[in-house]
Amino acid sequence: MRNLRLALHWQILIALVLAVLVGALTDTTTTLFGVSLHAILAFIGTLFLNALKMLIVPLIMSSIIAGMMEIHPDTLGRLGYKTLIYYAASSLVAILLGLLVVNIVQPGVIDGEPVREMVGLAADTDAVVERVEGKGTGDLAGVFIRMVPANIVSAAAEGQMLGLIFFSLLFGFFVSRLSGQSGQTMKNFWGGLLNVMMQMTEWVMLFAPLGVFALVAKVLMAAGFEAFRPLAVFFVSVLIALALHLLVVLPVVLRFLARVKVAAHFRAMMPALLTAFSTSSSSATLPVTIDCVENRAGVSNRVSGFTLPLGATVNMDGTALYECVAAMFIAQAYGISLDLTTQFTIVLIALLTSIGVAGIPSASLVAITIILAAIGLPAEAIGLILVVDRVLDMARTAVNVFSDSVAAVTIARLEGEETSLPRSSLR
Repeated sequence: MRNLRLALHWQILIALVLAVLVGALTDTTTTLFGVSLHAILAFIGTLFLNALKMLIVPLIMSSIIAGMMEIHPDTLGRLGYKTLIYYAASSLVAILLGLLVVNIVQPGVIDGEPVREMVGLAADTDAVVERVEGKGTGDLAGVFIRMVPANIVSAAAEGQMLGLIFFSLLFGFFVSRLSGQSGQTMKNFWGGLLNVMMQMTEWVMLFAPLGVFALVAKVLMAAGFEAFRPLAVFFVSVLIALALHLLVVLPVVLRFLARVKVAAHFRAMMPALLTAFSTSSSSATLPVTIDCVENRAGVSNRVSGFTLPLGATVNMDGTALYECVAAMFIAQAYGISLDLTTQFTIVLIALLTSIGVAGIPSASLVAITIILAAIGLPAEAIGLILVVDRVLDMARTAVNVFSDSVAAVTIARLEGEETSLPRSSLR
């Protein structure tokens, strides 16, 4: 009977379709047995999201440390520089792709006129400005400060993943240098903890279809489909750029560098992609990403334990692309023509800020404010994109997660590993 059960990604896909139907037929005033349906969905969605977040800290630590323990000191440097080169290159390509699309489409200009008066500002712009007040290019130094937290327990509690990852990398590296009984005891402990966390992840994912349904339906009930119309061109521009990166750039890497079949990798990663789309959080999706990459794509924990937790924090292709397009759109909306030097500044800051953006919903709004301050645009202009930010957040998170998975498979193949994915026809 177990063989008759639908695969997880089909269950999630069905949940997404049902969520769209519910969002189209209801609104925030709809009740079920006298209770607000929106409140019920918010409760279920929050419960599922909290369950995923509950796993993040122990899963990240055990995955990185267990992975580092299996890396010989001679190979650590090679694996590290390959990972960082891939992450920097893929994010840079994504930003340039977004810059190309936004310059061609020019979503901030309609009939030759800036759209500032047409779109206006969102009602809650002041709250957003207050939340990110004081941010500027000097805040980039904070990225490196957060890498070395004064209190690792406090950093973990506050969700500062950069500090947690840095500590785990150091801890795992020095555990790998231990010998004798103490070294074996540490390896058994962290290996066992990783196995427990993976089993907990699989259990939580049994409820993924219900959680995805609740999260997506809640967003559509509150925002409605009408919310897309005022910013339709900007919305489509971002989606086009994200689609080009997801369906053209990253498949080229899979086919010609990793030399695996692209369709097989998409199938293997479908649960993680759909979870990322519904949660808008690469950090919350990390348990699912690790499960897909290791169990469905066949990448060893030696590689995935290093690349995926690191990628969930520093590899944000979709986020970097979105930051660039959003900044350019706002400039166009205000009727400001940016020269090549200013556009290069946007590219550079988008690349740097994407490294430090937390893997949580709408965290990129802070990074966009940094870019606006750097090029002299008012911070309150961020209100132009608030209407569609939530849905685009879902799309760009899926791109972030897929890029992480491509990195894991590509680096595994470059390290000489064989995955469970079929090889491409290239010789």
